[in-house]
Amino acid sequence: MATLKEVKTKISGVKKTAQITKAMNMVAAARLRGAQEKMEDFRPYTSKFNDAMSNLSGGANTNAFPLMEKRVVKSVELIVVTSDRGLCGSFNSNIIKLSLQKMAGYEAEGKKVSFVCVGKKGHQLLKKSGKVRKSYTETMGNFQMFNAREIATDVADKFLDGTTDRVEILFNEFKSVARQIPTVAPFLPVEPVQAEAGTEKKISGDYIYEPSSEEIMDVLQPLYLNVLIYHSMLEVGAGEHAARMTAMDNATNACKDIVKNLTVVYNKARQAAVTSELMDIVGGAEALK
Repeated sequence: MATLKEVKTKISGVKKTAQITKAMNMVAAARLRGAQEKMEDFRPYTSKFNDAMSNLSGGANTNAFPLMEKRVVKSVELIVVTSDRGLCGSFNSNIIKLSLQKMAGYEAEGKKVSFVCVGKKGHQLLKKSGKVRKSYTETMGNFQMFNAREIATDVADKFLDGTTDRVEILFNEFKSVARQIPTVAPFLPVEPVQAEAGTEKKISGDYIYEPSSEEIMDVLQPLYLNVLIYHSMLEVGAGEHAARMTAMDNATNACKDIVKNLTVVYNKARQAAVTSELMDIVGGAEALK
């Protein structure tokens, strides 16, 4: 059985750990509010952009736009968006697991796979595969639209020069504080945006575009890619803080349980020590008789 001093030291250490995890929980909760507001403010813009792309690309000739070119898929690039920091439970490992599953599936079909990692954790966990083409490891802490533009431009250039034939983006979609879902979304080639299932078709007039719809599409397509990247980064940014808040709350509760169990052990050890001393006193008194 551990000595009283050892148990007391453990209790003190666990209590200090609980103070740290509680503080991290509060910091994550404060940051979550800002990240969630930013994400929710951007969602209507993404939705309207999808509506515009749907209206423009619905009857477009895909062969007229390089970014919409569909060809035989020989190589696939996966954009994996994760956080820069850990201590957020299985938030990053879930998306990495999905990335490895997608890689295995494509390689089983004879396709070449490469990764573009957005976030330090994705780079650290995928670099062992030897398939990471490029990483953005100091981006997720404080990202802006120009970061998304840089990533989208690099990936689009590789698609246009024929290095990759298909690009997908993988990220955790924020559903609630307790729920973030690993999601795979098509990125390139740009596909005509379809209305969501179960929604009624909107009644709209016949639009006349000035300049032509083809010229507008040439401008909107790169912007659309920027929006997709930025949207996924916002989802991951909010999800990271939510996952960390939940993980730190669980850690704090676990520390409380450990302290409770160690207190029981401490009391048993103290009672055993007191009993031993009493037996020595009684034994000594009997010996004197």
